[in-house]
Amino acid sequence: MNISMSAEDEAFRQEVRAWFRSEYPQAIIAKLANGQTLTKTDLVAGEQAMSAKGWLAPGWPKDYGGAGWSVTRRFIFDEELENAGAPNVSPMGLLYVAPVIYTFGTQAQKDRWLGDILASRTFWAQGYSEPEAGSDLASLRMRAERDGDHYVVSGEKIWTSDAHYADWIFCLVRTSDEPKKQAGITFLCIDMTTPGVAVKPIITIDGGHHLNRVVFDQVRVPMENRIGEEGLGWTYARHLLNHERTSYAHVAAKRRQVASLKEISRAAPWGDLLGEAGGAFRRKLAEVEITLTSLEFTTLRALAPLASGEAPGDESSIIKIAATEAAQAVTELYLELAGPYAQPFFADRYGPDWRAGLETIPAFAAPGTASYFFTRAQTIYGGATEVQKNIIARQLGI
Repeated sequence: MNISMSAEDEAFRQEVRAWFRSEYPQAIIAKLANGQTLTKTDLVAGEQAMSAKGWLAPGWPKDYGGAGWSVTRRFIFDEELENAGAPNVSPMGLLYVAPVIYTFGTQAQKDRWLGDILASRTFWAQGYSEPEAGSDLASLRMRAERDGDHYVVSGEKIWTSDAHYADWIFCLVRTSDEPKKQAGITFLCIDMTTPGVAVKPIITIDGGHHLNRVVFDQVRVPMENRIGEEGLGWTYARHLLNHERTSYAHVAAKRRQVASLKEISRAAPWGDLLGEAGGAFRRKLAEVEITLTSLEFTTLRALAPLASGEAPGDESSIIKIAATEAAQAVTELYLELAGPYAQPFFADRYGPDWRAGLETIPAFAAPGTASYFFTRAQTIYGGATEVQKNIIARQLGI
């Protein structure tokens, strides 16, 4: 695999780097650097800045408003976005449902949804997991019964990221009972303002409101909101999940965290853990850096099919495992550095004054602790590690 960059690609890198330094909303970067939680307004402002530049959907085909970049330039862009300390885009619309819409949707559906996603006028949520149907997604039970030119949908989805921000939700629903549980599943898009849709917040152990339970009570959904054919939702879901799992890598962001760990470890209250007294810490940090290099190469291999217009393959399961375990390893080091200062924990980090009362502890401790708790879920959501290992085993014929 040739991973050398051309002079044109390097020039593109410098262009992207300069744009994030001078034209991207710096207040958003400053909020993240201060450990604050971004609001929907922040997310929209960042995405609309990239949209105005034509950089919000680098992976979309040009025919649908995408940048039409090579795989290399997409990789460079993602790397520079994370190097700048900017937030990643909200993936549900741009990275997950949009490729399903422009690959399997009707022209009317493309005209209806893609423009608003590209302009960040609408936010989407992903309605996959259910109680007792999380990693075993094919066991989902939310029903959609035909009633004339509508489906009547009842059931619930859980662990639904950012549903409290969403205008639309794409759901896998059961439209028939088949011997093979992957059959009889249909892909529906549902307006979140439809009567019968209720969003119930779930406050997670990191103190944040990321997740929700979404209840559907006799919700009427027009048949025109169905993507593709009835009963083929599993096929479309597999297409989406491969894109989802390759988006987990975030190597540059993790390297920023490693650089931060090195900086703060030199000023740890109990001594420099990169010095002679910190042998165990240095070893763990080195192992993380080696893992990130391996993850970077694996990601490039998995993305290579995109150069010929193909979707990523089952290799994306390797990325899901490696990336999420690396994220946990990084945040464990934050916790180790914080030591007893990891104990104070405050839930509300939306305001700029969220550090009030924490002046006597290291600045990284509270957000580092929150990150540690949040990443505990990474080896579960998006397909648990055990499930990904089964996919890899089948691919290898084990």
